[in-house]
Amino acid sequence: MADIQPFKIDVPQSKLEWIRKRVSKYKWFPAPEGLPDWQLGMSTPVLKDIQDYWLQSYDWRAEEKKLNQHPHFVTEIEGLPIHFLHVVGEAGGKRPLLLTHGWPGSFFEFYDAIGPLAFPSQHGGRAEDAFDLIIPSLPGYGFSGKPAAPLGQRATARLWKTLMREQLGYDTYLAQGGDWGGMVTSWLGVDHGTVDGKGGCKAIHLNMIGLRPTPATPQSDEEITWIQGSQAAMQAEGSYFMQQATKPQTLAMALMDSPMGTTAWILEKFKAWSDLKGGDLFDIYTRDQLLTNLMIYLTNDAIATSVWYYAAFFGEGGNALPEGARCETPTGFANFPGEPVYFPPPRSWCERAYNITYWSDQPHGGHFAAMEAPDLFVEDVRAWARTVD
Repeated sequence: MADIQPFKIDVPQSKLEWIRKRVSKYKWFPAPEGLPDWQLGMSTPVLKDIQDYWLQSYDWRAEEKKLNQHPHFVTEIEGLPIHFLHVVGEAGGKRPLLLTHGWPGSFFEFYDAIGPLAFPSQHGGRAEDAFDLIIPSLPGYGFSGKPAAPLGQRATARLWKTLMREQLGYDTYLAQGGDWGGMVTSWLGVDHGTVDGKGGCKAIHLNMIGLRPTPATPQSDEEITWIQGSQAAMQAEGSYFMQQATKPQTLAMALMDSPMGTTAWILEKFKAWSDLKGGDLFDIYTRDQLLTNLMIYLTNDAIATSVWYYAAFFGEGGNALPEGARCETPTGFANFPGEPVYFPPPRSWCERAYNITYWSDQPHGGHFAAMEAPDLFVEDVRAWARTVD
């Protein structure tokens, strides 16, 4: 049996003081005049609001206590420490669900969904819908160890397979993910799915489609329109991706010494990728939520290795499947309509890359589905899992 150790989040006070000092000493510069807020990136008024709340009201120690209300663990896989939550709920060890986050999120994205997924009868649901939850921090993120070189999504799927089957002893399991978590979960389905119902990842649920078929040639007007829209969205919003994928170390050097710079880099994405419906960032998230997610990067000096993850994507060969191949593991997809950049392809395209057995169209919610719309996220995961059992 693997050496799995309980883990408690307890950031050294010296680290908290360093972060606070850097936040308080941030050197402001003039914002451009005569342009709409956010047009050129991070909003100066919003960042000033966050800075003021951070210094006057935010309490990391209180947030730490909340984070530690669920059981955390750490284990070593292929020489790398992996941090994860393991919440054994009403399922009693019999219905494991692996939840994987992406960038610029963290395991904290799923916190509002943990209770309803693990203990549904305590949250207006049915006990038979309960899961055991396993929620790891990606390699180089959160409280997981930092790889010596970029390590990608397919390699992470291999680590997760070891975690689930060899470390935790689950013969079969379900998996869910969005953003990079969607890619990791997709590779779990491709490389580590069950064979003849025996052992491995039994089914997957995504809120972002990652894999593409080969050849990636549109076969309908609907697919042509999607490709054109996707390319336009990436032209408008994808510069971060190219920077992190091609020159992550340059960016890391700027961000590692600047908590406020890291804040701007991450919060701009929360604003751009969330379903705000004409509102602002604080209509969807509390300041405490945004800062706690940020602090999981800052307290661990994780921003550098988190952006390495993009370079590793290309290092592994990207998201193209071999010609004619697809993820044969049964796949569910939840379409959250406020996803502005990575909005889903038509179902016809998806079915050339995945064995789509479940599809839902949600009324609202964006890129950070579990954090933006936890009630919808929970109910959709429940509904999908019922089709699998």
